Amino acid sequence: MKQNLQLKLNPLSDNELMMKVKSGEIARLGLLFERHHKSLFAYFFRSTKQVEHSEDLVQNVFEKILKNRKLFRGDGKFTTWMYTIAHNEMVDQFKQNKRRPEVVVESIENEVGETEPGYFEVEQKKEEMKLLQLAFGKLDEEKRHLLSLSKYEGLSYREIGEIMNFSEGNARIKVFRAMQELRKMYQKIEKQVLS
Repeated sequence: MKQNLQLKLNPLSDNELMMKVKSGEIARLGLLFERHHKSLFAYFFRSTKQVEHSEDLVQNVFEKILKNRKLFRGDGKFTTWMYTIAHNEMVDQFKQNKRRPEVVVESIENEVGETEPGYFEVEQKKEEMKLLQLAFGKLDEEKRHLLSLSKYEGLSYREIGEIMNFSEGNARIKVFRAMQELRKMYQKIEKQVLS
């Protein structure tokens, strides 16, 4: 309740808040953290599959935002700048650890018994989500980042290009190819599970 009241009382945009942080009002970073820590956590968790590690990465990003606050120009969206830092943090973590999150393939079973109306539809959706998560985990790091930024975070191709350091057109092509590979991986896993 207090958080919602703060956001209503402080309708400043992300860029305005960050400019205040840049000018020395460090406490304003807390509002940016409140606005974005959940989506940033989800971004990291989709790749790491580890709660504590994802939380640490979120903290690292906000520490870097604070440390590099003087570099924020305000001519682009704050979220683009934030996800650029997040992307670089993720790349650095993977390079340091030289690992990918473990993906465990589980067999999916349907239990037969008394069921409520709509049970099988709900279970089918759950199964499809499990398969999708497995397929997503098998993509290489860049493709997971591209799809996270595009499909989960809803960023534009221009913003994705800025974050990942390539053109808007190249971002569009890379997201399209990542979606194609995800679809193929999903179908391959689905075939394995059903056979």
